[in-house]
Amino acid sequence: MLTAGRVLGTEVGSTAPAFLAFLAIHVLAGITAVVSGAIAAIARKGSPRHIRAGRWYYGAITVVFTTATILAAMRWRQDYYLFILGAIAFTAATIGYQHRRRRRPGDTGHIAGMGAAYVTMLTAFYVDNGPHLPLWDRLPTLAFWLLPSAIGAPVIARAIVRARRAGGPRKPFGAGRG
Repeated sequence: MLTAGRVLGTEVGSTAPAFLAFLAIHVLAGITAVVSGAIAAIARKGSPRHIRAGRWYYGAITVVFTTATILAAMRWRQDYYLFILGAIAFTAATIGYQHRRRRRPGDTGHIAGMGAAYVTMLTAFYVDNGPHLPLWDRLPTLAFWLLPSAIGAPVIARAIVRARRAGGPRKPFGAGRG
């Protein structure tokens, strides 16, 4: 059985060497996903910077999900919900990635998928780490679950509206087919 402990003053789920190795990879991939996702969101859409950061983001979130799966399996009773959140984030990112490959202007599936993945990833971080963070440790547990979505949903909605405006008029479904 894996037992919780402290590493560098921070509470971790286990001090077993295998757990710590996967946790280190998980943390590095998580930081990469947060930074590259933010860069992709801020960069001009379709620019080389946006594309490169988006690819890094998708790769990092894939590693985050893989390592979250392994870490949750090691402590299933305590961390099963982190596997579920990781699966949701990875699925949303995959949907967003696949939508973008269709290269449609104002693609709401791409924006919604990537944005939902980012929000879900932050939710998992705060649910797992919020009770140990300064200021966040004063919030009720429900805040860890809801605040990322409360902040992220309007940002995603605004991005979708802006992308649709920039993408020009759309033909109704089935128009132009014959």
